[in-house]
Amino acid sequence: MNKNCKQCGAEFEITDSDLKFYDKISPVIAGKRQSVPEPTFCPDCRMQRRFAFRNERNLYKRKSDLSGKEIVTCYHPDENVKVYEQDEWWGDKWEGCDFGMDYDFNKRFFEQFDELQKKVPMIALHTVNNQNSQYVNYTGECKDCYMIFGPVYSEDCLYGSPYYSKNCIDSLLVRDSQFCYQCITCEKCYQCFFSQDCVNSDDLSFCYDCHGCSDCIACTGLRNKKHQIFNKQYTPEDYEEKKKMLDFSSMEQLENISRKFKDQKLHVPRRYSVEVSTENCTGNYIYQSKTSNDCYDVQRAWDCRYLAQTIDTKDCCDCNYTEENELAYEYMGYYRDVHCMFSIVCANSSDVFYSAYCMSCKNCFGCIGLRHKEYCILNKQYAKDEYEELLPKIIEKMRRHGEWGEYFPIKISPFCYNETVANEYFPLSEEEAIKRGFRWRQKDKRDYQKPHGDVLACASCGKNYKLQKAEEIFYKRYHLPSPEKCPDCRHIKRLSMRPPRKLWDRECSNCKKSIRSSYSPNQPEIIYCDECYLKQTY
Repeated sequence: MNKNCKQCGAEFEITDSDLKFYDKISPVIAGKRQSVPEPTFCPDCRMQRRFAFRNERNLYKRKSDLSGKEIVTCYHPDENVKVYEQDEWWGDKWEGCDFGMDYDFNKRFFEQFDELQKKVPMIALHTVNNQNSQYVNYTGECKDCYMIFGPVYSEDCLYGSPYYSKNCIDSLLVRDSQFCYQCITCEKCYQCFFSQDCVNSDDLSFCYDCHGCSDCIACTGLRNKKHQIFNKQYTPEDYEEKKKMLDFSSMEQLENISRKFKDQKLHVPRRYSVEVSTENCTGNYIYQSKTSNDCYDVQRAWDCRYLAQTIDTKDCCDCNYTEENELAYEYMGYYRDVHCMFSIVCANSSDVFYSAYCMSCKNCFGCIGLRHKEYCILNKQYAKDEYEELLPKIIEKMRRHGEWGEYFPIKISPFCYNETVANEYFPLSEEEAIKRGFRWRQKDKRDYQKPHGDVLACASCGKNYKLQKAEEIFYKRYHLPSPEKCPDCRHIKRLSMRPPRKLWDRECSNCKKSIRSSYSPNQPEIIYCDECYLKQTY
């Protein structure tokens, strides 16, 4: 069955397996199934809508609405929400049910949810058990880190998203690595610079898709090789001589080798999709997964569809930035939920719908910031029979208003569109965003200064920034020049170097077999199917 997206008009498919999934997750309340309708938005627009509720990188200073002390938060000082510092939010000086509201059948649900989120305190930053890491967000168990967003168990890292890593700077989805710089989707790497999609390697510079390699420069598609430059083999002695001639401390030389390497990558075949230990999957960067389609950057996904950046999911659809979930739909953030739908950053919860920031809750609807609660609607406590009598009436009213089965509308997000990851993956101009009814945050007024002393100015946007002490030590240790662009512009460049989270029909460049790839047919890269790619001689 094909439908046209309510937002962008694009045609999208709803399969029989999708329909079975919607039936499977439809909640049963007081013995009656409340069917979840088919989506009205296409997968991309559904993801965009969820992403508009996640501000990772824009941090501000404002005062806590509980203690009055100055705190760092992802909520702009002008945003009409209450914000508590992390320890205050988790403390016992407030109770979520104190903000409970009676459901008003004369108002739409989303309108009432928006009223509630302006009353219930929001946590300043989404962090858990960090040490000496004040300027980070969506992180856990990190130590001595600065401006990293999304990772867990990292130490001495700056700028980016390094998971289980140490001493990494300017990364994007780097895992189990150490002393890496400007690396993208690399795993188990050591002292690798300006590299992408490399695994189990060390001492690489400007390398792409190299596995089990060491001491290589500007190489692509190698396996278990050593002492190569531009895919040409050298003796250890000649390699060291050639390496000395490449002065990485010179920004001019770095840009020169980067241009040559970019050209070389276009002449070396690439695999149509990065998959490891998968069965019957489609998407890109999929690991240890089975029967999961249109998935990207996922590990251990079983019977899933339309996921991005998830770990350990089963029977889930349209989920992002989450771990250890089952039967989740249109959900974003946090972990260990069962049957959680149309929600944001809930944890250890089950049968929770249209809720946000609820921890260890069951059978809750339209709630925010609750802990260890059950049978609540709009943060108001009900008895089990009262809950089961009222909720079907609310769902029926939402169904008539076209709300049931839809995620929260972007216009009620507590973040402006250009503050969120939605604008990273689905960029809009201010004019386009406003036309769609999305809010837009004007940049705080400041006078950008020319570089002087320890103040630098971005070569792209003019924004001023300073180097952290740990950065200076790192650059000096590896004879690297200071970056000429600010952290935000460096982040956007790294994002642009990855294939989009989208699939196209195209042919293998070698055998002409039909494949589905994240590389569109009009892109210049040479794309091989699995069979042709594995036959290459590295």
